Amino acid sequence: MIIMSVDLGDARTGIAVCDKGESFAFPKGVIKEYNKDKLLDKLCEKAKELGAELLVVGYPRNMDGSAGFKAQECEALGKRLSEMCSLPLVLWDERCTTVSAHTALNYTDTRGKKRKEIVDAVAATIILEDYLKRRQQG
Repeated sequence: MIIMSVDLGDARTGIAVCDKGESFAFPKGVIKEYNKDKLLDKLCEKAKELGAELLVVGYPRNMDGSAGFKAQECEALGKRLSEMCSLPLVLWDERCTTVSAHTALNYTDTRGKKRKEIVDAVAATIILEDYLKRRQQG
C-alpha cells in the first residue's frame, strides 16, 4: 500500500511516501503555504499524484502524552484532508521527530538554507518510518 505522511507546520509542511511493499520511506518535498485551505488543496493534489492509499499525519503530543493546541489543530486538518482526498487517516505521535530530523541532517553536515528547505520532509520521513515499523510488528 502506498502511504503518504505529512508533517504539518505553520509555514512548511513536509511530505514523505513509502513504496508499495511498505519497506522504505522517501522524502517527497516540502509545501510552503500559510493558508490552510490552500495547503489542504495542495496536499490532496500531492496525494493523488503519488497514488496514496492512506494518510499518516503527524500528531504532536506534549511530552506528557496530552494533546495540546498544536495536536488538536493537526487532528482537525488531518480529518479535513482525509475527507477531501477520500483517504483513510492515521494520526501518528510525532514527538521528537523534528529533533531526530535535525540530528540526521547534522550527520550529513547539511546546513543553512538547504537544511531549512528539507528538515520538514526528513521529519515526515521519520514519522512514516516509525509508522511502518509498527505496522510490520502487527
